[in-house]
Amino acid sequence: QVQLVESGGGLVQAGGSLRLSCAASGRTFASYAMGWFRQAPGKEREFVSGISWDSGSTEYTDSVEGRFTISRDNAKKTVYLQMSSLKPEDTAVYYCGGTAYRNNWSDPSWYAYWGQGTQVTVSS
Repeated sequence: QVQLVESGGGLVQAGGSLRLSCAASGRTFASYAMGWFRQAPGKEREFVSGISWDSGSTEYTDSVEGRFTISRDNAKKTVYLQMSSLKPEDTAVYYCGGTAYRNNWSDPSWYAYWGQGTQVTVSS
C-alpha cells in the first residue's frame, strides 16, 4: 500500500517557476514508476511526466518538454516536478501517481495510487 501527498502548488506569474513534491508512505515506493498528471476544469486528466523506479528513464509530454524536470529520491520516498517558464495553459490541478506498469505510465488507468492533487495557477 502506498499513500501519496502532493505539495508545492500555488499562484505564479507567467514565466515563473514552481517545484511540486509528492511524498509517499509505504515500503514499496521504490519499486513503482511514478507519474505526474494534470487536470484542468472540464478536461480529462493529462499525462505530464513519468520516471522509472531507478530514475533511469523519464518521459515528458511535448508541451512541457524542456521546461519541466521530473526527479525522485527513493531514500526520501519523494518525487519532484520542477516547473519553469510556466505558462497560463499550465494551470491545472497536478496529481502524482504510482504504477507498476512502466510501459503504460502515460495512461492514468494503469495507476494504482494517486495523491489528492495540488493546484497550480499561472497568471498572464
